[in-house]
Amino acid sequence: MLWNGKKEDWHTDRERIEEEDRMKWNKYTIETTTAAEDYLSSALGDLGIEGVQIEDNVPLTKEDQAEMFIDFLPELPPDEGISYVSFYVEDNGQNDAELLKQVKTTIEKMRKVVDMGTGKITSDQTEDIDWINNWKQFFSSFYIEDILIKPTWEELKEEDKDKFLIEIDPGVSFGTGKHETTQLCIRQLLKYIRGNADYTPANPAPKVLDVGCGSGILSIVALKLGASEVVGTDLDPDCMTSTRDNMQVNHLDAGLGTFYVGNLIDDKELQEKVGTECYDIVVANILADVIIPMAPVIPARLKKGGYFITSGIIDFKEDEVKEAIEKAGLEVVEINHQGEWVNVTARKN
Repeated sequence: MLWNGKKEDWHTDRERIEEEDRMKWNKYTIETTTAAEDYLSSALGDLGIEGVQIEDNVPLTKEDQAEMFIDFLPELPPDEGISYVSFYVEDNGQNDAELLKQVKTTIEKMRKVVDMGTGKITSDQTEDIDWINNWKQFFSSFYIEDILIKPTWEELKEEDKDKFLIEIDPGVSFGTGKHETTQLCIRQLLKYIRGNADYTPANPAPKVLDVGCGSGILSIVALKLGASEVVGTDLDPDCMTSTRDNMQVNHLDAGLGTFYVGNLIDDKELQEKVGTECYDIVVANILADVIIPMAPVIPARLKKGGYFITSGIIDFKEDEVKEAIEKAGLEVVEINHQGEWVNVTARKN
């Protein structure tokens, strides 16, 4: 079993659980194939569904196992290529028929590009407390390169106390670091902030704009790698709380980060607050269908020679994103893949 999607993790604070412990949620589960699960996850995000749960029996790769801090692996049934993709909708008395109609239409359209399996949708009902916290059992410490990412509720092992450590509690926001898109962005931040044999940053302490900051994980990684300052934006007000809380957990001065609620694509006031031509790096781990309309406003945020690091891009949308970024006047310098997901990195010349 694994958790995936544009909001890969679910959680809430104690006060909210106490207030909403009677809240009911409609759970809808789609039977599909392992080949289609990531595509379907992305497509559900395009419909405004903010989180999905994916269950399958795909064996872990050696790379996955090497990153996991567990004593033994559970024995799974044979992988028959079947996957169950679930999403949750608050039961507020309204009919979900229109949303389900859109989901079914999406499934049928996707059959043209990938084997969707039966596409059968089943429903169930659950309580807040049942599913918002259950994901924690699937989030344990792991490495991205030499960065150890650890959930806040897990005790730090004695042998890990000298490691490059990032502690994260995503709250209701996207971003534990587990998802391929987040890992792709972190690897690019490692390259373009810390530098390596192929790249030495002109500014050893770059200023970073994090669009769609979520839990704040990319902002925190940037700061701990040496960024002088981060500015973040997100549509979800809850992300502001998650990001600030995670900065505190990681012993980062609150003055190093400024965060705004809003849509950078068309919010002129937000664009003014964020600033013009003042960033060495803009990073955006969001959906391809958001990156495409956002691309035209990115060059104005970047300094000359600055980099735009993007992910959240499912592989069949790679060309669309690349075209949009180039049309905006940026030079694509790198394209990287991890699973079905893509990173596109571009430079302002």
